Amino acid sequence: MIFTTKEDIEAPLEHVFGVVSDFDRFERLALRRGAEVSRMDRLQQPGLGMMWHIAFQMRGKRREIQIELTEYDPSNRMVFESRSPNIGGHMIVDLVALSRLRTRLGLEIELKPLTLSTRLLVQSMKLAKGSLNKRFKVRVAEYAKATEDNYKSRMG
Repeated sequence: MIFTTKEDIEAPLEHVFGVVSDFDRFERLALRRGAEVSRMDRLQQPGLGMMWHIAFQMRGKRREIQIELTEYDPSNRMVFESRSPNIGGHMIVDLVALSRLRTRLGLEIELKPLTLSTRLLVQSMKLAKGSLNKRFKVRVAEYAKATEDNYKSRMG
């Protein structure tokens, strides 16, 4: 199952990339939402091989997932692979400069079920894909707007 969306952001490419690659911020957000997050690598700078182990409660069960940064092209593209005992997938973040002060953010998330129970879960998600895709696009649009607002507040 694949979710995709694109959003144009009124901010330069460098600023948008700085926001989408602020891994420490994403770790703090996950921690605030109750997840356990631990880095699995020893890298000092963002780059290939960054890896996280994340544990969280969902539908009354403890879920664990490992996420690895498998492609890192600063200011252009990041690809994350995720693995757990039941489901795998990837997330692709693409950035394109439309002009000096405008950037297009492209986001793709693919879920790949690995067990019968997750196949059934993903199948039921496909039945609700319209509403799930709409919620996904709204969340990405909100993130894009917040990124835009962040840039405008910095520029005064």
